[in-house]
Amino acid sequence: MKAEKTNLNDCWIIEPDVFEDERGYFYEGFNVAKFKNVTGVDFEVKQINQSRSSKGVLRGLHFQSPPKSQAKLVSCLEGEVLDVAVDLRQNSSTYGQFSMVRLSADNKKQFYIPKGMAHGFLVLSDYAKLMYQTDELYSKEHDTGIAYNDPDLNITWSLAHEEIILSEKDSDLPTLKESKLSF
Repeated sequence: MKAEKTNLNDCWIIEPDVFEDERGYFYEGFNVAKFKNVTGVDFEVKQINQSRSSKGVLRGLHFQSPPKSQAKLVSCLEGEVLDVAVDLRQNSSTYGQFSMVRLSADNKKQFYIPKGMAHGFLVLSDYAKLMYQTDELYSKEHDTGIAYNDPDLNITWSLAHEEIILSEKDSDLPTLKESKLSF
């Protein structure tokens, strides 16, 4: 397993060791000891979620507010997505900045997003299936987000605005400046 630091504090791109032969492949999706060894992060999985979305679907930018904030380890099991994290921690030197990575079934990369960051993704393939491992249980009352097209964040998504498919909830999210953050 390899871990690559991103431009955001405490945010990592994980590359598992993949063993391939004529039968297919094998890799460990998560090993707590190896993860801590390469990142220095204690990450205890409490919930595992999956989503399947069609091309052009953008989910995000989501996060849970304290005391139910979540760290996430995101993997793309089928297809390809553009995965994005935004640092919402006001005392962080990377506050208001974002990092993005292409996750796919082919590259098998994972994206570790610590507590205090928003997360979103855009589906680039015909469809994509994602798995999220989280260190905190889902809490509807703490579930919120910020607008994917916040001009202050200036995230360059791979599709034009009119090609992006959003949920009603994600269409109404506030900008970072409008949000009341407690990180």
